[in-house]
Amino acid sequence: MTFRSPWMLVLLVVVPAMVAAYRATRQRRSRRTAALSAQGLVVTSHSRIGVRRHVPFALFVAALTVLVVGLARPMTSVQTPRREGTVILALDVSNSMKADDVEPTRMDAAKTVARAFVERQPPAVRVGVVAFGDGAVVVQPPTSTHADVIKAIDRLGTEGGTSMGKALVAALSAIAGKPVILDPEALASDSAQVDIGFFGSATVVLLTDGEETGRPDPLSVAEVASAAGVRVHTIGIGTAAGTVVELDGFSVATALNGDLLEEVASITDGSYYEGNDADGLDAISKSIDLRFKVVSEYTEVTGLFSAAGIVLLFAGALLSVLWFGRVI
Repeated sequence: MTFRSPWMLVLLVVVPAMVAAYRATRQRRSRRTAALSAQGLVVTSHSRIGVRRHVPFALFVAALTVLVVGLARPMTSVQTPRREGTVILALDVSNSMKADDVEPTRMDAAKTVARAFVERQPPAVRVGVVAFGDGAVVVQPPTSTHADVIKAIDRLGTEGGTSMGKALVAALSAIAGKPVILDPEALASDSAQVDIGFFGSATVVLLTDGEETGRPDPLSVAEVASAAGVRVHTIGIGTAAGTVVELDGFSVATALNGDLLEEVASITDGSYYEGNDADGLDAISKSIDLRFKVVSEYTEVTGLFSAAGIVLLFAGALLSVLWFGRVI
């Protein structure tokens, strides 16, 4: 258990002070009663009331302790069922995304589509971001704080070649919450039998021009994703006619490879859309499978402590009135 306002616990020093004051008061009463008894003015008896007389005070002390702890705003880990889905946006940041066959550039168009997708998602959908070129890296782990996702998208630049296979591996790692390492031999023999676990509420949205230049084979990794229950949707950025990009003094022709993107999506029962298809974003959003899962999260339990303190106070007051006709 942790506390949001731990300095309030200093008020607990009042508890031993109250106990000491109560003991001193009881001792003074006992001496007075003994003195009066010696003079024959009162009659003393050892009945069960001697045991009971301390119960209300004990309840009041317990109530005070609980209420002070409540003032410190305690927090504890609570197992909570929550309807949740996970989406990983994998954005191509290779040099071919500098092409301007879509305005202003493919990279800017991909960012616009990604931002629009994030803004459509409810809080129940956790979104993460993978940037990929020759390699792939998780630049934003899955989070329900969508503002952080948009900031991660805005920071992306362009460089290097394109490896959709590595992008999918990084996305699966972000979904699984641990590094996914795929054996090349296993991928080559029967990638659909590679077991990384099952993540039926997870989706990957791949935004790229589809110009594959690296390994591993994205179709083989898509088979692994399909076996894990992860649906991959692809969004093509660019035009089939393509254009020419100047890279390091060389003119390089580049065009949208929609056929490859459509094949990657179909392996996982996903869909392929072009970047200018607004209805495609809606369709992807509606296809996200939200499932109930039990998650551990820190929750403030001040209310529970307050309720317990009030119950203890009420019980102490009730017993004191019933037994002694007064409160303490």
